[in-house]
Amino acid sequence: MIDLSVIILTHNESKHIARCIKSLLQITDKIFIVDSFSTDDTVAIAESLGAAVIQNPWVSYAFQFNFGIENNPFKTTWLMRMDADEYITPELGAELSGSLQHISNDISGLYVKRRVIFMDKWIRRGGYYPIWLLRLWRRGLGTCEELWMDEHIKLSSGTTAQLQHDIVDHNLNNLTWWTQKHNNYAIREVIDLLNIKYNFDSKETVEPSFWGSQEQRTRFLKIKYAGMPLFTRPFIYFFYRYFLKGGFLDGKKGLIWHFLQGFWYRFLVDAKIYEVYFKVGRSKESIISHFRTEYGKDLKSPNQSVRI
Repeated sequence: MIDLSVIILTHNESKHIARCIKSLLQITDKIFIVDSFSTDDTVAIAESLGAAVIQNPWVSYAFQFNFGIENNPFKTTWLMRMDADEYITPELGAELSGSLQHISNDISGLYVKRRVIFMDKWIRRGGYYPIWLLRLWRRGLGTCEELWMDEHIKLSSGTTAQLQHDIVDHNLNNLTWWTQKHNNYAIREVIDLLNIKYNFDSKETVEPSFWGSQEQRTRFLKIKYAGMPLFTRPFIYFFYRYFLKGGFLDGKKGLIWHFLQGFWYRFLVDAKIYEVYFKVGRSKESIISHFRTEYGKDLKSPNQSVRI
């Protein structure tokens, strides 16, 4: 066992949680679950595998994850962020077991590669592998950005390094579940894109930089994307991903993935933005009022929103 604890957020993850925890048990038994009152047997499965579980009402991802950081019962040197539908490869487990205790003191965060599996196929092209994510950090030096979408761990000091092996993102739910989930994601994405333009909440984020880390580059490109005209950017993005970045080489399952995730989802976001402008116009205060009454979301404070 290494000096590491893992924080996982759950809500009705009975299909995934055992796989996730079992992959982690090769490196640590300090697993902390923050559950938002699951109605299936997620909690029972997690506790049967030795995880510590606490339940907390869902407000937002960032709020829930920062709650997990603040209430983590394990006072380990290192913390790790995992999603319930992810697992670590044996190679990453071996790498962490062999190297984590030897990391120099000036390094406060570690990046891992995420491998996405869709319909049991590894999505290798379209710029989707490798995606580097900051998933491990020293206790007291990392918090989750208070954003509506694409939240990252933000370090307060130190440098970072890269690990060589992968976390695998492999959701086992069906396509109907996936599209419903992304329909809900689209509301958060709408708010995030509008926030770039209107600056609703003035929250501090990672510094946008094309030449910086993965999350800095992602934020930089998102700001550029937000400035493009509605309904043109989904076409441009899909063309870039599917043709220029070779997404077509991922076959039929890759076509479904890149089209739905790279075009349909982003077109839906633009349609929802258009709907906001159509209903209430482009006034900042009108948009804030619209989301408060229509979705129960306070755009001035991501941590005061309700779950959708």
